[in-house]
Amino acid sequence: MLLYDFKYDDLAVIAYNSWLKAAHLYKKKPRFLVINFDNPIDRCNPLEPSTMRDITDASESARTILLGLNMQWIQKTGDFFVESPINFLTAIIWFLKKFKGGKFCTLPHAIELMQADYDDLFPILSTEPEIEVLINPFISAYMNRAMEQLEGQIASAKIALARLASPLLYYVLGASDFTLDINNPDDPKIVVLANNPEKTQVYGAVISLYLNRVFRILPKKGMEKCCIIADEFSSLYANGIENFLAISRGYKIFCYLAIQNIAQLRKSYGREQADVIFNLAGNIICGQAIGDTAKSVSEAIGKIVQTRESISINRQDTSISRNTQLDFAVPASKISTLSAGEFVGILADNPDQVIKYKAFHTSIQNDHEAIKAEESKYKALPSSKVTDLDLQNNYIQIKNDIIDLIETEIERIKNDPDLAHLIFVKQDGK
Repeated sequence: MLLYDFKYDDLAVIAYNSWLKAAHLYKKKPRFLVINFDNPIDRCNPLEPSTMRDITDASESARTILLGLNMQWIQKTGDFFVESPINFLTAIIWFLKKFKGGKFCTLPHAIELMQADYDDLFPILSTEPEIEVLINPFISAYMNRAMEQLEGQIASAKIALARLASPLLYYVLGASDFTLDINNPDDPKIVVLANNPEKTQVYGAVISLYLNRVFRILPKKGMEKCCIIADEFSSLYANGIENFLAISRGYKIFCYLAIQNIAQLRKSYGREQADVIFNLAGNIICGQAIGDTAKSVSEAIGKIVQTRESISINRQDTSISRNTQLDFAVPASKISTLSAGEFVGILADNPDQVIKYKAFHTSIQNDHEAIKAEESKYKALPSSKVTDLDLQNNYIQIKNDIIDLIETEIERIKNDPDLAHLIFVKQDGK
């Protein structure tokens, strides 16, 4: 399972204690792992080179992280000053993937490499043929001294990613204790992605990157069944979610997406994409909601034949007429007045497990005393054992890795007759 816990550790502590109870029932006991940027517990590099099969993986990752950091860009997809920084970050990621077998293929290393001087950065990137088409527009702008345009293209990525340049994030993202193939029968995992409502925009963008990588890693034949649970899903930009939802059932992957209302989803994804995501759901469970959310759920549940009776009274007699007509089984007005614990919805079934009554309107009866007794026995989640010194050492190491990379690569290019032409010669000849 992959669990996105928006208000960590509300859901994580339930999952952890359920895992403690049920771990012995699995064919192979899964590991319980937590990605927490406030108090690092486990580390995972979402750009793990072994999981990036081609340059489209780098492109999707770059798009996810930058749109997650600048969610207003989602409405401007295709614009020059949106696509340019995405292409630039794609080139950086793919270069690091190819360099020395992906030794430095992490997001922190990519952020640090982007800070290099253009005179060093462009020759180094030009040594990788697969990204030549991506970086040529930037090199042309630099050679023609179109610095204002160039800064507009690249600074957008630099400024956005600068928000991730912290020792905490660098530590979690800079190495891997595990891979994201949570449904691997040989190494099953329960992974919690912890967010903090006070830092949603920064953490949410990184969590979006994890989700995007999971969408590309999980759909494989022969894997275990698994699920993705995302609370407050509209706080994320899950690039590619609509394609993943369309195929996930065939790979035994169950997705549970929780949103407050469809308006939040439209704000984050745009009306068209939000409606696609909403309409892909086979099972819908809805509590009290108003506006378009209530209307959409009412339409999803559908209409039924209902009997209408009208009474007409005059001086001579009273007449009663009855007729039938199609009307919404659960009107939007009813959904907007549901009480706490009261839900409506519709369920999907299988050919061999037919559900006769798919639509429902019901109340959930909780045994609050039993829940309270269970919660009192909960064990606390593992705590962080990472020290401030560990964080600082890792932070400095990543910066030194990139400094060494630049120095050694520039020296190699200068000493290689086939590559020496890539070095920029300044006007004073130096």
